[in-house]
Amino acid sequence: MAPSNEPDLPDLAEQLRQAIGRLVRTTRAQADSLPRTHAETLGYLSREGPRTIAELAALRRVTHQSMSRTVGELAALGFVSRTPNPADARGFVITLAPAGGVALDTDRAARREWVAAAIANRLTPEEQRLLAAVPALLDRLAD
Repeated sequence: MAPSNEPDLPDLAEQLRQAIGRLVRTTRAQADSLPRTHAETLGYLSREGPRTIAELAALRRVTHQSMSRTVGELAALGFVSRTPNPADARGFVITLAPAGGVALDTDRAARREWVAAAIANRLTPEEQRLLAAVPALLDRLAD
């Protein structure tokens, strides 16, 4: 039987997982201006809207205590605000404050600029054209 030109899908999946992980870690190390816990929490509030500490903890898969500490740090920086929870008088709803939106946008822009510069400096024009198809393919895998 002739060897197949088809990729070994489990091997491809592992290579892709590792490469994406390395890219994410390298980008964070080179460009992040916010601690990861802060960026993730602000990102959830930006995408999902106001949430309770319990909801944020569940989204980030951390303990309530850990999320409470992170929210306290973000509130001290003026990045989030707390308002009484109308559904539970004992709790609060956490909302992204304008300063938090600016900090998140700045962090995202730094990552985007670092990746764009890496693409421009490390990849040939042909490789850049090939890479242009990747986001749509990854979106299809994620759906």
